[in-house]
Amino acid sequence: MFTQLDPPIPLHVLGKGDGYALGVIDYGQEHNLLWVTAIDATGEIWCAPNPEVRMQANWSLARPRSMAVKASKEAMAG
Repeated sequence: MFTQLDPPIPLHVLGKGDGYALGVIDYGQEHNLLWVTAIDATGEIWCAPNPEVRMQANWSLARPRSMAVKASKEAMAG
């Protein structure tokens, strides 16, 4: 099943970068969700499996940047 997200959700795909999830693909209980995400820096569209996706930090919700996102950004920079 494909679900379009309206509005898109800001996410970080580990190893790819920040972007916006446009939709979610759910193949059922034996599979990870796939987040259809447009990457900000490159404009690429990736279908990222659930374990590779993290929410972006949100100051107004007091949600800090996750350690996995920090490590991903450091690896992508160097």
